[in-house]
Amino acid sequence: MRRITALTAGCLLTVATNIFAITVKVQEVTFASGSETISGYLAVPDSPGEHPGMVVIHEDWGLTDWVKAQTRRLAENGYAAIAVDLYHGNVAYDPEYAYELMVSTPPERALRDMEAALHFLATQPGVNKDKIGSIGWSAGGKWSLLLAENDLFLAACVMNYAPLPSDSAEIQNIRAPVLAIFGSEDHSTPPGDVEAFGNAMESAHKSVEIKVYPGASHAFENPDNKLGYREGAAEDAWQRTLTFLDEHLK
Repeated sequence: MRRITALTAGCLLTVATNIFAITVKVQEVTFASGSETISGYLAVPDSPGEHPGMVVIHEDWGLTDWVKAQTRRLAENGYAAIAVDLYHGNVAYDPEYAYELMVSTPPERALRDMEAALHFLATQPGVNKDKIGSIGWSAGGKWSLLLAENDLFLAACVMNYAPLPSDSAEIQNIRAPVLAIFGSEDHSTPPGDVEAFGNAMESAHKSVEIKVYPGASHAFENPDNKLGYREGAAEDAWQRTLTFLDEHLK
């Protein structure tokens, strides 16, 4: 049962999803990214002490309600999480527009915005700035790995069903432990590509865990994907993600 216990003019909510969950505070926030001001969705545990942080990176569709829900779920599990809006206010409701938004987002701008979100999160009270990771799905998975290639201090990286780098120099730059999740029927990331990525990571002596779910296709974790959603695999992927993050960030 979802319960709202407080609402202020600043749009700060305190939310408890059930009587056993950690109560979380959620807020729409803005912060500087270069010369621009961008937005994000911040969810933090309403409990004392320092919490590890997570930068949450949306799918091709943008900062949707489902992505915000994943951000809250992370906070319910003890993480201070911020979902960064890489589309600067745009959200897609059809595949064509989602693709247009994704391909028109310059990687250098996406990286700048993710770094800005990470630095904003690190300055928040109650956040352990030395224990911050990233997670993304589809295009967000690709960007999560891009952050791991470029941020020296990222402590963990989760990427879900995303295109994989093949350049050895890119792989060499990855310093954070990586959890990579895929579906065996995802034609955008064929099993051969996944195997090659795993081999390349191991050859470069990088820390990597790979899980491929039989019978699952692209975006199988999102119930909004009516045809491709696989509830059992999605729940296992979530639990696997929490185990990985707890190991490297807590």
